[in-house]
Amino acid sequence: MIGSGLLTTLVIALLAYVGALAVGTLIAVCRVSPIAPLRVLGAVWVTLACNIPTLCLMILLGLVAPRAGVPISLFWAAVGAIVFAGSGYVCEIVRSGINSVAEGQIEAARALGMPFALTIRAIVLPQALTRTIQPLVNVFISCLIGSALAAAIGVSELTNVTEQLNLQYAEAVGTFLLSGLTYLVLAFAATRIGGALERRLTRGAEARP
Repeated sequence: MIGSGLLTTLVIALLAYVGALAVGTLIAVCRVSPIAPLRVLGAVWVTLACNIPTLCLMILLGLVAPRAGVPISLFWAAVGAIVFAGSGYVCEIVRSGINSVAEGQIEAARALGMPFALTIRAIVLPQALTRTIQPLVNVFISCLIGSALAAAIGVSELTNVTEQLNLQYAEAVGTFLLSGLTYLVLAFAATRIGGALERRLTRGAEARP
């Protein structure tokens, strides 16, 4: 049961992280766009994503949406809620990375006639993402920890399974200690992988002329 719950937790965290990374990066581009409505959209998105509790989003998606005629499974409700919440933080992280790119590079791209989309995709985003690896790893850890909230709506992930085992065997200390240590090991592993990737990319950048 622990193995099954852990697998579900990892799937939720990975899907949510990929979604948050994609959506958050897109919203970050909107926030630095020269088009005013896109900047407003980005600002509103971040405000909502960063200030609505993830558990409320899960309940709205998983329990309220089906009653409103929008069919969605509890699993995807959990993933969608974490994606929305995480995208706000990804947006602000990526936006800070974009702002750290030298203005001269952007001006040079404009002088060469490169459109805004190509400048962002080919010049700005690669540097911005490289400079924000560790904060983005922290977002993955938030997605991992946030997946535990899915237990509240009945998704059989690690925390939910731990609760079931506690009810069955009345061993709260042992089961929740094991669950907590599992989350800790996964978060530690993510941090080490992010640090190694950051060092590798930094050495690669320094090696280039």
